[in-house]
Amino acid sequence: MATDLMETANGEASHKDTLYMMGGVALMVFGAGLVLSNPYVRRYLSQFGVGNFAQTVMPDVERYLRLRSM
Repeated sequence: MATDLMETANGEASHKDTLYMMGGVALMVFGAGLVLSNPYVRRYLSQFGVGNFAQTVMPDVERYLRLRSM
């Protein structure tokens, strides 16, 4: 089935697949935003210290990106 889609004229299948993938990513981001906007979820996540974890990890991520760009 997938090979049949890939053999369409002018690469239409790859454009359609990319559109579906981007639509799925947009729905996941929107869903995560809805979940994280709930006050009960925010209170539950604050108990685990997710914000503190993000602040701790960020310098390491920046250092990794700097080394990778060299």
